[in-house]
Amino acid sequence: MRTKIFIYALSFILFAFIGCSDDAENGNTDTMGRLTVQLTDAPFPFDMVAEANVTIFKIDARLKDGEDDNEEMEDESGSSFVTLMEEEISVNLLDLTNGTTETMADLDVPVGTYDLIRVYVKGVNVVLTDERTFDLKVPSGEQTGIKIFIDPALTVAGGLSSDLLLDFDVSRSFVAKGNVNSVDGITGFNFKPVIKVSNLSTAGTLSGVVTTMDGESSIAVEDAQISVLDTDEEPVISGATNVDGNYAIMGLNAGTYKVFASMNGFVNTDTVEVEIVAANKTIQDFILEAEVVEEGN
Repeated sequence: MRTKIFIYALSFILFAFIGCSDDAENGNTDTMGRLTVQLTDAPFPFDMVAEANVTIFKIDARLKDGEDDNEEMEDESGSSFVTLMEEEISVNLLDLTNGTTETMADLDVPVGTYDLIRVYVKGVNVVLTDERTFDLKVPSGEQTGIKIFIDPALTVAGGLSSDLLLDFDVSRSFVAKGNVNSVDGITGFNFKPVIKVSNLSTAGTLSGVVTTMDGESSIAVEDAQISVLDTDEEPVISGATNVDGNYAIMGLNAGTYKVFASMNGFVNTDTVEVEIVAANKTIQDFILEAEVVEEGN
């Protein structure tokens, strides 16, 4: 699925499923909920990159109004943090595409309102297809964690469930240096993490398939870019199709967006409006037309 030198949005997704829990010791299901953390990403069709590796060794969340201090530490504002995971998990983000997830944590957490996630990372590196490896510096991510605000905040209630989606935008976070027109022209990468978090109770998924016509036959288009814009036509996120032409962009807050598909050698599709509904999937397919190549004089 690596055919063109586009860098698309890559999602680094944390699903937080919080549900009811049987607390055998105190029998109180009103003060604790269940938290499961999984990891995924969206396609990354950068044909010169073989691996994009990250080691996550801790995840915690800020509890604004909790009362249980057993697993928490207060910050300067008086709020407390609940540790969700504290072990080293190394992931090649390119292995997790189109809804594939990896569980990061599964535990009981206090009920309350969570408004901030901190992700602690190290061991970030990029391996190119020519087998060169670039180890990247992690600004603040190892010492203080990468901070991502949850807006709207996530409320965990005993006996209820909610989901959290954390999108790691590799296209903006891994910035190539040198000449990106050839693999041997790349001299390194800067790591500037850009992460978006969505409450899946107020967010939905956009998915579909991108094809082109060959005579009367429909053919899937791999590595086509799907660009999602807000109503002011400002970029929100992007994704890419897999070998079967399918794409899935999760964590879009409910509302109206403008979307189009593009690919080298094809004419951009018309921009269409789509309506994202909370906790639902919106289907939008695209058909790309090949560019007409004019012969030289």
